[in-house]
Amino acid sequence: MRPVSLVLFLTFTLLAFNAGHILPGLAEGENREQKVWARAGTSAVLPCYLSPRKMWKQLPDKTSVLWKRHGGSAHQEPHVVLEVGYSGLRKTALPMRPRVSVQDSALRNGNFSLRINPVQSEDAGLYEAWVTHNTDIQTCQVELGVITVTLSPPSPVVENEPLLLSCNSSHRASLVETRWFHNGLLVPTSGTFCSLHGALSILRPTMSDVGSWRCQLRYSNNEIISATYNLQILGFDGPTNPVVYAAAGSAADLPCTLSYLPSAFGINVVTAHWIRLAGGHLQDWGISQNLSSRNFSFHLPAVGPDDGGQYRCAVSVGSKTISRDVTLAVITVTPSIRGPVSEGSHLLLICSLTRPWGHERFQWKHLESAPTNSKLAVGTSRNLEGHRSQMGPTLEINQVSQKDTGTWECSVYGPEGRLGAAEYRLQITGAQVSGPPTIFSGQVTFGLTLTLFLLLMVCVLALALRKRAQSPAFPALEGIVAVTVPRKKEMEENQKEKIQQTQC
Repeated sequence: MRPVSLVLFLTFTLLAFNAGHILPGLAEGENREQKVWARAGTSAVLPCYLSPRKMWKQLPDKTSVLWKRHGGSAHQEPHVVLEVGYSGLRKTALPMRPRVSVQDSALRNGNFSLRINPVQSEDAGLYEAWVTHNTDIQTCQVELGVITVTLSPPSPVVENEPLLLSCNSSHRASLVETRWFHNGLLVPTSGTFCSLHGALSILRPTMSDVGSWRCQLRYSNNEIISATYNLQILGFDGPTNPVVYAAAGSAADLPCTLSYLPSAFGINVVTAHWIRLAGGHLQDWGISQNLSSRNFSFHLPAVGPDDGGQYRCAVSVGSKTISRDVTLAVITVTPSIRGPVSEGSHLLLICSLTRPWGHERFQWKHLESAPTNSKLAVGTSRNLEGHRSQMGPTLEINQVSQKDTGTWECSVYGPEGRLGAAEYRLQITGAQVSGPPTIFSGQVTFGLTLTLFLLLMVCVLALALRKRAQSPAFPALEGIVAVTVPRKKEMEENQKEKIQQTQC
């Protein structure tokens, strides 16, 4: 019985020794080995949560952590990644310095997780942590898988230049399928997008392609992993081919604003200039440099019909040059009568564009005549009565009246709303005279004065002739007549007395 007792004693002693020195570390789950996937360029945390004993809190200086990484080959020995000794001294493998760390404050709570920032594609493999306190040892095993998303050409990606997104991983199984998602939506591999061997080609990237791109890899063991890449494209804000509408005589600003500050890509040399092909020759405006802004707009103080056309903004960012075409459409109002318009005239106001695109529509409005009030008075059936064209490029006024005096506005509209407007100031003179050409006001006054003078002379001459006609032929007889008048009166009185006496 003694040999049997000796064997049992040795067995229990060996078990006790193993239990005190090598205890398999368990994470808060049940699996001893965990697997973590991370995209290259981001950070990864290899979890290792062990249940510390009470003595660990009392004597933290007696605790050490050793992280090792097993080689890619089965015959290769593991090498040290990070070691934190009893005294707090840290030792880090040169290839991973200073990308690996552990949190000192978390060690007392049993958190011995290893943080890698940033992760590189060669970091993939099996990692093991050895936590030692006095004579107690606990372990954690974590496998790190790395997904690599590469961009070609490298950042910055320029608008309209082809790019290639590639997605690979350290998974040992064979790849079955690759799917791409843009902002959460599945990307169809047709047209401008082409998928080949896990890579996605974008033939002509635009600003609408900016955002989150996620690749999803499915392997032969039905395991699915994915990674996300935030794509930034250096281009221009706003529509692809902007059109600026400006009234003749007004100022115009041609937009040229980059989507990002070049300094965000580490670019410190930026130049921009504007060019225009007009009249068969190339016009080139001054080169500008602005490193603190992304706005390179071009200002025209006063535009005319000859300024309409296509302009190009070319911005050189580093070794690359991107350009955008901007069209200037000048709005012009042309009247059928030059200068002041006579009341009663037939007037046409024609609204035209130097570069129409076909989708524009025109609307006429009569603005308030008071200069202190610029509020619009929308054309109604009352103030546009008798005008055949209220909507359209031509406004027709059959008979101009005083109520038409003031400013007329031609507004240009498109699918996106009001694009621009031009104004015409209508000035009306007096009533229109039919027949001969209109006489100037000075000539009219002189003619009326002359006519009145002639009429007055005729009247004076007529009165003089009439008075002369009533005068006697012999002026000397006037005294004789004056003497005989009293005798005639006596005779009449005597005759009357005789008649009275006879009657008695």
